[in-house]
Amino acid sequence: MTAPLWTSDELVKATRGTLHGPAFEITDLVIDSRKVTPGCLFVALPGERVDGHDYVGAALDAGAAAALVSRIPNRLDGNASLLAVEDVLGGLTDIAVASRARSSATVLAVTGSVGKTGTKDSLAAALAVFGSVHASAGNLNNHIGAPLSLSRLPKDADYAVLELGMNHLGEISALTRLVRPDLAIITNVEETHIGHFRDLEQIAEAKSEIFEGLEKDRGLAVLNRDNANFDFCADRAEAAGARIVTFGRSEDADVRLIGADCGPDGSNIVVRVDGRQLVYRIDGIGPHWAFNSVGVLACIQALGLDLDKAAKAIRDVTAKAGRGRQENVAFGDLGLLLIDESYNASPASVAAALEVLSMTKPKGLGRRVAVLGDMLELGERSEILHLNLLAKICGSADLVFTVGPMMEQVGRNLPPVLFGGHGATANDVAAQVTAQLSDGDVVLVKGSLGMAMAPIVGAIRDLAESNRISPPSAAHGG
Repeated sequence: MTAPLWTSDELVKATRGTLHGPAFEITDLVIDSRKVTPGCLFVALPGERVDGHDYVGAALDAGAAAALVSRIPNRLDGNASLLAVEDVLGGLTDIAVASRARSSATVLAVTGSVGKTGTKDSLAAALAVFGSVHASAGNLNNHIGAPLSLSRLPKDADYAVLELGMNHLGEISALTRLVRPDLAIITNVEETHIGHFRDLEQIAEAKSEIFEGLEKDRGLAVLNRDNANFDFCADRAEAAGARIVTFGRSEDADVRLIGADCGPDGSNIVVRVDGRQLVYRIDGIGPHWAFNSVGVLACIQALGLDLDKAAKAIRDVTAKAGRGRQENVAFGDLGLLLIDESYNASPASVAAALEVLSMTKPKGLGRRVAVLGDMLELGERSEILHLNLLAKICGSADLVFTVGPMMEQVGRNLPPVLFGGHGATANDVAAQVTAQLSDGDVVLVKGSLGMAMAPIVGAIRDLAESNRISPPSAAHGG
């Protein structure tokens, strides 16, 4: 029988809360009542639009073993198990603190302007060769997601890989002091969220807060040697007493990328480390996946683990839905290839996505189609950062649709032959996109989270359903 993640006695002690109802054991923690699994703890977080306390009953009915609450909801079964605390988020954070304190796992923290989630997933795959691994689910990396991920850490895990994100100064500082990593990696420092910062160096300052959680003179810092803010980040790591391991194309990198042959189905990569060459392959598509894999191997090198085993283990890690996953959509005779990058966007990630589009060959007479939504949180540099993409767009796409006011300006500056249409929202442009797609096209959908690009992805997927219904004339031979 699998040991419980937490018992009610342990949770009462961790949170200094009060138990109402029977004692319990849990196997997981969830914050969304729609994702309740049997035996979990439902964390009833209050929010701006909804209050988790309103869903406690539904969570318990769905199989939750108990709920973490700050008040007792009305109309509950008298036998319901509730752990009452003064503040639910504070209680969740207390559980995370207790989780870290009881764990002997080697903890890795991942941050960076782009590439965090892919790096986290690849690290988890690599470390699984050497022991049991716990990793953040999805991109749970903020003031709620990070303590939730840490609270889920099994007491007997050998490794934990946790993603830390931010869009303001001070946010990573709080998270890293909670996580207390043994190793911290900054994948890169780019102009993501630049609207909330003075300049790029201040973003580097925010990312470098991750070193504040390292144990003084005991931690490991893995840094991108090619990044313009390397020296700044290295200074902060050295101030924390961390041993620095670097990766990149630079001759000074400890794990040096010698070559990457990137194609539409993955990359063959050559790195040099400790005077020898290592050759490996990954299925992740695009130069950014190849480069990030070198950062992963730098973490393995820093931990003193076997690089050859790790390189083999990360081969089949690929992009997830919304983050570059490619899927075939039945349409016409040849079909469409959808590149779903709808989750989020920044100047660096849009450029990387366009690079993938440019290397992906359409079928037959198909075209490369880009559907691009605004990149948000860029402040006064928003217009120039959008327009800076023009050359990349023109060199990657045969047909372009735009969503939002900033991308509308980009569309106006495209050659007319490339411009397919514009909409203020994704819903406004979805029908234009699907109406102009042709058999064999490759379609990239990319935009910031706030632009809600998912309806365009859904409309393209729906073409597969409509494609199954032949018009009457075709059914009778025309």
